Amino acid sequence: MERVFDFSAGPAVLPVSVLKKAQESLVCYPDAGISVLEMSHRSKPFEAIIESAEANIRKLYNIPDSYRVLFLQGGAIMQFAMIPMNILKGSGKAADYIVTGTWSKKALSEAKTQGTCNTAWNGSETSFKRKPANFELKLDKSAAYCYICSNETIEGVQWQVLPEVGNVPLVCDSSSDIFSKPIDITKYGVLFACAQKNAGPAGVTIVIMRDDLVAKSDDNIPSLLNYKKMSEAKSLLNTPPTFPIYMVKLVTDWLLDDVGGLDKMYVTNKEKAAMLYDIIDNSDGFYTGHANKEFRSTMNVPFRLPSEELDKKFQQEAKEIGLTTLGGHRSVGGLRASIYNAMPKEGVEKLAEFMKAFMKKEK
Repeated sequence: MERVFDFSAGPAVLPVSVLKKAQESLVCYPDAGISVLEMSHRSKPFEAIIESAEANIRKLYNIPDSYRVLFLQGGAIMQFAMIPMNILKGSGKAADYIVTGTWSKKALSEAKTQGTCNTAWNGSETSFKRKPANFELKLDKSAAYCYICSNETIEGVQWQVLPEVGNVPLVCDSSSDIFSKPIDITKYGVLFACAQKNAGPAGVTIVIMRDDLVAKSDDNIPSLLNYKKMSEAKSLLNTPPTFPIYMVKLVTDWLLDDVGGLDKMYVTNKEKAAMLYDIIDNSDGFYTGHANKEFRSTMNVPFRLPSEELDKKFQQEAKEIGLTTLGGHRSVGGLRASIYNAMPKEGVEKLAEFMKAFMKKEK
């Protein structure tokens, strides 16, 4: 069976060259005599892998020495609880949450189990079609942190310019747009991402955290939920997800060596997104996008057709020509094309041509 162009929101497409590299070393990793799947996390070969993965991440984001890079488990939802557990609980402060979609709403719900949280803005009244302007934010200048989701995968809204939060640490869920463009990491206190959308396979979560925030972890917090203890152990307090970390190493190798860095990746990502948005905007209402134009995501493009019947027909006919997983999230329906870093231009071009042909046939 030939590979299809899979537009899943996650677990999502990986670069074919990365998959082939992993395949080459799957049975016998160079100079190790065994697979990475069989390798001890305490071994020299794996030590080199995890150190290389961290070095790549530091290079991509130009991360200073005052930040830790951790490889954890539990996905983004674990971070929804770990962050308030370590930084908010016992601080005597509240945390601000800017709710711009399904995932920041979920993060707020989890955080409330650990301490007092303020909703600095909630976009539910506008169906999460946009991000707020700074004057709309009701921020606490003494908050423990301010939480955002940089890119909401379900609604397809993305922060193009970060909110102004003063000296309050900015905590960011970057699960679906990590490594998609250059950023200034020093503007964040914490940036985290589950890997399976844009950085690797499911199973590992990347956490980039400023040292002063790592130090806030209370010794009474269980070890595997404690940033300070995990940092001191260099993510090796227990057996980490070794193979997913290896895959993150390969994906970041690809970004650095094959793509040529995040500036070039961002140019490509904008070009891919423009192909689809241009068709939506010029369809005379046949295709309807969700997000307001100035907040549209370069990673996730949700849209609808005039009827649910046509939505289903679109998916079926697309699947027949190798364009798969184009259904919207089960909570909202419709259609969605996730066009992460690893989705090649050829896949987006093929989808764009299909969208034009389908519209011509059904309109």
